[in-house]
Amino acid sequence: MISSALILCAISLDSSGASDVGLANTSITAAGNKADLPGKIPLNELGQEISAPPAAISIIAEDVAWDAGGVIKVSWQPAAGTTSATKWIVERSEVLAAGQGPGQGPGQGAGQGAGQGPWTLVAEVPIAETNAVASKLSPDASFFFRVTAVSPNGSSAVTTTKSAATGHWNFFISAKLPLFCAILLVSACVIYFILAARRGRPMKVRRIAALEAIKDAVGRATEMGRSILFVPGIQDMDNIQTVAGLTVLGNVSRTAAEYDAAIEVPTSRSLVMEAAREAVQASYLAAGRADAYNADAIRYITDEQFGFVAYVSGRMVREKPAACFYMGCFFAESLILAETGNSIGAIQIAGTAESSQLPFFVAACDYTLIGEEFMAASAYLSGEPDQIGSLKGQDVAKAIAAIIIIIGVVLATGAAIAPQGAMPAALEWLKGVLGS
Repeated sequence: MISSALILCAISLDSSGASDVGLANTSITAAGNKADLPGKIPLNELGQEISAPPAAISIIAEDVAWDAGGVIKVSWQPAAGTTSATKWIVERSEVLAAGQGPGQGPGQGAGQGAGQGPWTLVAEVPIAETNAVASKLSPDASFFFRVTAVSPNGSSAVTTTKSAATGHWNFFISAKLPLFCAILLVSACVIYFILAARRGRPMKVRRIAALEAIKDAVGRATEMGRSILFVPGIQDMDNIQTVAGLTVLGNVSRTAAEYDAAIEVPTSRSLVMEAAREAVQASYLAAGRADAYNADAIRYITDEQFGFVAYVSGRMVREKPAACFYMGCFFAESLILAETGNSIGAIQIAGTAESSQLPFFVAACDYTLIGEEFMAASAYLSGEPDQIGSLKGQDVAKAIAAIIIIIGVVLATGAAIAPQGAMPAALEWLKGVLGS
């Protein structure tokens, strides 16, 4: 109605330019009507149509070679004139098994294809880029991909892959090649040092005061005519700290057999009791004192944490052992045991890899094996070439790890200082190699 009225007014006016005004009014009104109609192409302030960016010419999705099967690379060819757009939107739709999802035909842009799942956002990339990577996909699953150019004036038509792409699992992952080389290097170092130790090459191992004090503690118990208490932690044989504790038990029990001192080993797991009995019996046999071995001194108490520590603490107060060893995995009971042993005046040697319990042992015990010292105790005490060589090879691995940490710190610092430089890319590469 408004347009018709304006046109009639324009015709009735003088022809000297009045018609132009009427036509201009008509264009403005028409522009306003077009803008109000949904689905119409938007117009600028002069009434000129503003076109949306053109769709991509083609799109290809392909599996990334030598990966775990959860990555697909998507690339597309943009059409001329897409520079007016600001970004690309990449989406994926999984191909479902027969009967799992309805559709309108494979790869149709607006909807979902036959047997396809819903469209899910993969990435939003700058308009200058023409590829994206879909990661964390299910291995051996198939996906359709589509890409859309987006601008302030609207979105382009959807360009969809003609066929589904599948990410296949590969036995060898190329991104982990540097890590694989590092493992080979560490293994080679361990084998080299083991062979060198077997040939008689001297291997220097740092002196560990807590292990040197074992003979003094056992000798003190022998002189005082009192027993030795050894607690191999509260965990089962599937814990590596328990295994390390039983290794130390073998050395302590052998020294006790040589000095003719009584040793008592309470355990909180039945399997640990059996392993401890075998270790102590083997030590007594090696020392030539098989007749002095007493299996009843190595007993199972209970699996319950504080029930076990209550028994051990009461036993310590009644029997007052001269030397107490705590070697294994400990939790809240560490302070109770260490304080009880300290109150009866026993010499105490502890070892654990639980960092939360180390302060209690350090405060209440005479000697403490901290972390890796505890794990290295078996090689230190036995002196066997294979164990010493393995220990030296592991030291090389630790040195390599320390170098990698230093490089990572330098790269992270450089990336924070210069975000636009080469440091961020190098840092991302290092994180990808390490799997972080």
